[in-house]
Amino acid sequence: MISREEIEELFGELLSQISDTNLRDKVVRAWLLACRRGNWKDVGDLKKIPFTLLIHSKGIDLVEHTIAVTKGALALARAQIETYSDFPYNINFDRLIAGGLLHDVGKLLEIEPDGAGGYRKSHSGKCARHPISGAIIAAEEGLPFEVVNIIACHSREGEGRPQVVETIFIHQADFGAFIPLLMLEKGLLIREGE
Repeated sequence: MISREEIEELFGELLSQISDTNLRDKVVRAWLLACRRGNWKDVGDLKKIPFTLLIHSKGIDLVEHTIAVTKGALALARAQIETYSDFPYNINFDRLIAGGLLHDVGKLLEIEPDGAGGYRKSHSGKCARHPISGAIIAAEEGLPFEVVNIIACHSREGEGRPQVVETIFIHQADFGAFIPLLMLEKGLLIREGE
């Protein structure tokens, strides 16, 4: 069984930036619940799950993707705060980090080993994509509705829906991590020297 300490070690740098200790605890508990429900028993296995099944992930795992998206969203938010002379909205950084760390937690229910060394969509994943299962996990752990909004609306499920500003930052960072690989796979990414 994956322990609290192992989840804290995986995401420690970002977790430590959440000032609300209750929120930080709920983020860790949500990961632990998703691990249990998805039947993930070893933290090493979390580092092998591809961050997507839609395209070849080029070895980028779910943990790396989660960290990159969270850091990307933080950088976007900080760039605006540092640059805009008249800042038009408030950004809750605790909520942004919590939402970033949990945006794809539902993939622990959506993805399963295929028995041949790869991964496939689970029955749960066929019934509800990760934004839905992740939002359910977060709600069950008592995370604020705003964090549930980030998880539920970070992908296409959120198109046209009301969103907290942190959802927009997570969405942009998430697609910034996905679209270049999609374009690479389709031969549409122009790379240096090509």
